[in-house]
Amino acid sequence: MIKSIDLVFKTLTTFIMDDQQCAKKPKLENTTIREGESEILVSNTNVFYNPVQEFNRDLSTAVLTIYARARNEEVSKKGVSKKDGITILEALSATGLRSIRYAKEVPGIKQIIANDISTKAVESIKRNIEHNGVSDLIKPSHEDATLLMYQSKREQFDVIDLDPYGCPTIFLDAAVQCVSDGGMLMVTATDMAVLAGNFPETCYLKYGAISLRSKACHEIALRILLQNIASHAARYGRYIVPILSISVDFYIRVFVKVFSSQIKCKDNATKIGMVYQCTGCESLNTQPLCYKKPSGSYKISSSPCVDQLCKVCKHKQHAGGPIWLGILHDQMFVSELLCNLHIMKLETVKRIEGVLNVVHEELDIPLYYTLDRLLSIVRCCTPSMLMFRSALLNAGYQVSYSHANKISIKTDAPHQVIWDIVRTWEKDHPIKREKLPNDSPGLNILNTSIITNVSFDIHPLANPASRQKHLTRFQHNPTINWGPGTRDKTILDLEGKVKDEKKIKNQNKNAKKEKLQTTDNSEDVYAESA
Repeated sequence: MIKSIDLVFKTLTTFIMDDQQCAKKPKLENTTIREGESEILVSNTNVFYNPVQEFNRDLSTAVLTIYARARNEEVSKKGVSKKDGITILEALSATGLRSIRYAKEVPGIKQIIANDISTKAVESIKRNIEHNGVSDLIKPSHEDATLLMYQSKREQFDVIDLDPYGCPTIFLDAAVQCVSDGGMLMVTATDMAVLAGNFPETCYLKYGAISLRSKACHEIALRILLQNIASHAARYGRYIVPILSISVDFYIRVFVKVFSSQIKCKDNATKIGMVYQCTGCESLNTQPLCYKKPSGSYKISSSPCVDQLCKVCKHKQHAGGPIWLGILHDQMFVSELLCNLHIMKLETVKRIEGVLNVVHEELDIPLYYTLDRLLSIVRCCTPSMLMFRSALLNAGYQVSYSHANKISIKTDAPHQVIWDIVRTWEKDHPIKREKLPNDSPGLNILNTSIITNVSFDIHPLANPASRQKHLTRFQHNPTINWGPGTRDKTILDLEGKVKDEKKIKNQNKNAKKEKLQTTDNSEDVYAESA
């Protein structure tokens, strides 16, 4: 029996040793990662690389290529002595991959400052610059990003790239001051839980706006970030013109030009406003802070623009914002970008082409609804997207997708028309109304009379060109390492033989606990027998 007990202890010891060996992190010495025309050296301690963000870097490279060409042509026409290219600051550079890609793939660059506050990151940047042979274009910098931008207010940069972990707002005050007139800010935010309405009080602290839990939350997130940038710029007599605003994967990315004009700054009051959402039917209304009269003077809006109870379903309203109500994209810039994609060597070019085509088709109207939610409120089966879009077009209104949601409905139709279409569909596909609670928004909607002539006949414009061409319009299903990653952790593709340390340590942890528990029970049995 003693031999049996010894056998159990040996088994337990072996299991624990094996477990410790499994938890060891693979070494990454002399490992390289290739993306675009660049290659970075990584080790186990100094890399922050997320493969899912390749789309972000590819899109930024494409946008910067078009912008740099236009910017250099503009400077050349003005006869300014500065004709040798644009200057770029990547304020939070990490490994330096993005700066290196800009240097090797974007023509017309004079200098790039690749900055990071981390000593290890700067060491990595220096090695990667030397490894890629771009030391003539990229200058490494070891400085606090905000301090560096404040110190550069006189020289200024043509482009500033801000891609932090989480919220970018702490960098914006300095960024809007040290970007040149007509320069471009490229800003990423990954704290989508805050921007999408899960923590409205935190959103107000970080962005100065209340977020709403809405099906249009991803566009609301874009508009909250844009109003925050616009507000920072206006303090210094500057205004913004968004050229591309994208919500994809787990983050948002905006590209805005910054100009100086005290007079045009005043227009912010007409481009920023509040958003109201019904707590029942989730109908959306927006209202700018001011209106501009034909005479050029400004008039304060009569607030609020909605009644205390929703006109559609008689439920209460929530107020959010302020948000940006102006344009999200410069369609001429998007067209030029699409026309030049074929000459760029980008790994994610098919997805970029698909997203930009949807953006190009997008109506310049704030926010959107989703088809499934409109019908679920009245608990009715859902028509096809083509049929619902056709009903809006047949009624004389415009409709488009939003790039942020594959079942989105962005339209200029009033609420009465949208809900009349829902009522007409339910009339043809009746539900058991007795199962709806008496105070439910769905019942209030269905009990309202229909005043719109609704036709579900397929309209020739209901199927957009991007869908007909079978483009990759929306994000793929999440893959390995999908998400914003963790701060200051090593993140590489598993195919590169590296995985996050915490994930390795916790892999099959429940199975290990069960095995330990089983072994302990076996030991007790042997002990009692002895």
